Amino acid sequence: MIRSFTICLFFGLLLFSCKGEKQQESAPEGTEVSIKYAKGFRITRFDGYTLVEVRTPWPDAKKGITYLLTEKGADVPENLDYDLKINVPIQSLVVTSTTHIPSLEALGVEDRLTGFPSTKYISSEKTRKNVDEGRVKELGNNESINTEMLLDLQPDVVIGFALDTNNKAYETIKNSGIPVVFNADWVEETPLGKAEWIKFFAPFFDKQAEADRIFAHIESEYSRARALTQDIKERPVVLSGAMHKAVWILPGGKSWAAQFIKDAGGSYPWADTEDTGSLFLSMESVLDKAAPADFWISPTLFDSYTALEKANPHYTQFKPFQNKTIYTYSKTKGDGIGMLYFELGPNRPDIILKDLIRIFHPDKLPDYEPFFFKPLNP
Repeated sequence: MIRSFTICLFFGLLLFSCKGEKQQESAPEGTEVSIKYAKGFRITRFDGYTLVEVRTPWPDAKKGITYLLTEKGADVPENLDYDLKINVPIQSLVVTSTTHIPSLEALGVEDRLTGFPSTKYISSEKTRKNVDEGRVKELGNNESINTEMLLDLQPDVVIGFALDTNNKAYETIKNSGIPVVFNADWVEETPLGKAEWIKFFAPFFDKQAEADRIFAHIESEYSRARALTQDIKERPVVLSGAMHKAVWILPGGKSWAAQFIKDAGGSYPWADTEDTGSLFLSMESVLDKAAPADFWISPTLFDSYTALEKANPHYTQFKPFQNKTIYTYSKTKGDGIGMLYFELGPNRPDIILKDLIRIFHPDKLPDYEPFFFKPLNP
């Protein structure tokens, strides 16, 4: 009797195991999109739908958010785990950061943008034209988006960004039935990591092939430029930033800005710090470490030596001030009041890198004309 029970139990477990294996085998297998540098998102494609996971939607987020993008008539498994469903391809959207706009333009879908907070900061030529002709509506600002106007637009989706979970405007939008998707490109710590977020936008418009091709070109151009400086032994010392009130704000050693200096063949005095964002130092400490620097880049919004000296006479003690080797992005502007460096720069790190190589090592790119970085005015 015991033996019979044991045999039945054995075959019962075997049958259960076989059923479990059969269920696992029948589960759909997706194809993960190649993401080489960005750490903040993952895309998995299936037949008729795509899962987009934003791993860290804001700093210190406890968990990620998974978006299910479904094509019309797609057969989606009932037990699929996701947070928000969106029908694609989308025909209209609102974005909330100027860094989102170059991706839309590169993918050829800028005409689907219907609203933006603080349109005066948009510099990209195509979207600026749409703003001026009334096709992109003004929605206030990110801190207090005009939700009434946004709800009137009824976009298919809103692409937002957040510092934390406390955003009442986004809650109002979500409660009205309009999906809010969080983009965390700004959290990325490397130049190519930021640029790779063009792939994040692709599945919303069925533009994956285009995004892959565009990023492959950016990656190739960046890698070719970086290779020009890898064997350089004498690296010029490069200072960055400027004073803001009582502190000098400059890039941390593990920030994307510091990575540019390294890849361009420069030596950064604070390269050994572990900060991925900004450092906040005193004038005295910066003078002590970087007074004899060879170059000074990104002196915040200053565009002339006269303005620098007027703001703080101590700036004249730095060698780049005396030798007139200070370069700024503040002179490169579009038709809006924003700066192209902040809008286009994160999307085109290859251009930033070439600019800096031309400045630090002009013999490496003798025929290249810098786009973002220009010499300070007298």
